[in-house]
Amino acid sequence: MKELLTVSASPHIRGKMNITLAMRLVIIALVPAFIFSVYLYGVRVLIITIISIVVSLVCEAVMQKMLGRKITIADSSAVLTGLLLAFNLPPGVPLWMPAIGSAFAIIFAKQLFGGLGYNFINPALAGRAFLMASWPTFMTREWLAPVGGTLSGIDGITGATPLTLLKNPANYGDPSVIISRLNEMETIKNIFIGKIGGCIGETSALLLLIGGLFLIIIGIVDYRIVVGYLGSFSLLALVLPTKANVVFHLFSGGLFLGAFFMATDWVTSPITNKGRWIFGIGCGVLTVVIRMWGGYPEGVSYSILLMNVFTPLIDRLTRERIFGEQRKRKGAKK
Repeated sequence: MKELLTVSASPHIRGKMNITLAMRLVIIALVPAFIFSVYLYGVRVLIITIISIVVSLVCEAVMQKMLGRKITIADSSAVLTGLLLAFNLPPGVPLWMPAIGSAFAIIFAKQLFGGLGYNFINPALAGRAFLMASWPTFMTREWLAPVGGTLSGIDGITGATPLTLLKNPANYGDPSVIISRLNEMETIKNIFIGKIGGCIGETSALLLLIGGLFLIIIGIVDYRIVVGYLGSFSLLALVLPTKANVVFHLFSGGLFLGAFFMATDWVTSPITNKGRWIFGIGCGVLTVVIRMWGGYPEGVSYSILLMNVFTPLIDRLTRERIFGEQRKRKGAKK
């Protein structure tokens, strides 16, 4: 009889989903946006992405070997980190930048904290933040015009991405005219489809939306973070004087990439349902604040990184009651 019983720690009910499968499904969801980016900006996007992924894999294996850990590059987590790091880079950056960014992401933001499951911030976003702090000129100016479109999404204006144009309209012409054109349906259509300049993986809101919904449907992504993020962002963009309309702000920049694929990272987001709502709402609020009053036109990356830091506190404050646990009565003896 004892051979039929297995004694182990909870949980005793396990699903079929594992880390490797989850990582690969996220990668699959990103493939359409990646292919479209290669079409928009050319083979350079492919080269940048390959460099980023290869360096991520090499750094992961070397660090795990040095630290005496099992080498787990087959779980695809390093591949996903490299892919997301590439997605957050302008397509015109020097080819050494994805290598340095990926190395920083894997070594300093992931492996030195214990590897997958122990990092407290999103590694790809940490790599992007490091590159932004170290080489801001490359990270904010190395844009390429897309095939069949313009950098801004507006004919005749080729020197800035939509969010940069909104941030400093006077640098490119009559501010009132530029803002009016940014709010036109034709411009918003170009931004939604992806016929604009921007980071490699953020340009097509349509393809990111399709991939993100796919992950929600199959249960990889929790809708609470996404809805909390996009909902709070939309509400503030609607009530605050942000110059452009809500739809423009939703489709511009890396909002969809961040909301669906980076804020929802299992390791760096809260584990409680209530905590995930708080996390998503916090990301949305911070993104609007940075976009409106910050020095950079975009705020997605920094908003997620800041909320990553608060994740342990959010988990602690929203800890759900354990089944069978009794609340202590006031004045009760210990």
